[in-house]
Amino acid sequence: MVNFVGAGPGAEDLITVRGQRLIREADVIIYAGSLVNPALLKEAGEDCLIYNSAYMTLDEVISVMQAAEEKGLMTVRLHTGDPSVYGAIREQIEELKRLGIEYSICPGVSSFFAAAAALGIEYTIPEVSQSVIITRAEGRTAVPVRESLKSFAAHNSTMVIFLSAAFADKIKDELIEGGLSQSTPVAVVYKASWPDERKLFTTLGRLPETMEKEKIKKTALIIVGNVLGEYYGRTKLYDKTFSTEFRKA
Repeated sequence: MVNFVGAGPGAEDLITVRGQRLIREADVIIYAGSLVNPALLKEAGEDCLIYNSAYMTLDEVISVMQAAEEKGLMTVRLHTGDPSVYGAIREQIEELKRLGIEYSICPGVSSFFAAAAALGIEYTIPEVSQSVIITRAEGRTAVPVRESLKSFAAHNSTMVIFLSAAFADKIKDELIEGGLSQSTPVAVVYKASWPDERKLFTTLGRLPETMEKEKIKKTALIIVGNVLGEYYGRTKLYDKTFSTEFRKA
């Protein structure tokens, strides 16, 4: 069995209880060494075989899984955050299906939740934004034209931009071209929940110079939207004039 496990955003104590148990039970761990906090591996057993996938190709990762399966061993594939968000698990799952190897997925705490916690914000605020767009800027990995930053800007929804710290100029230009103003609030969270976490507040127009000044070019989330501003609407849920199943107005 191969268990895909979300390692959480970085902090040792932000992995799920189930994920921690699976690490303790694993015979083999393949972890995303470029992003996963290696401190999480302290929970691994003394005889556990540990591989850093930062130095491996897909074929090499699958070969390790297959060899473990043939020996009746349990493998943990440890991905940063939650495996479903930019986790590159689909290609691994398809190979496991082809080989007849069973797999399971243990969800994790995504870094975009840790970023919101660090900033002390809510992504979905009445009268401001009720939707969150999770996306990335186009780099070496292509982005469909229909999902360009420019096209998403038209929605004026909260936007969380992954894997794009090196493209601050592109982000600024495309979002402004799509209709957002230069004064749109922006926050940058570097290594959310890690000991060296940093958070910056700026505007869309000043994003490139802010990123350059702070020398942030990777491992950061960029949050764009008016949920970062001062205005907010109150939810109806706790309004004394609003009846619910549990409470009369």
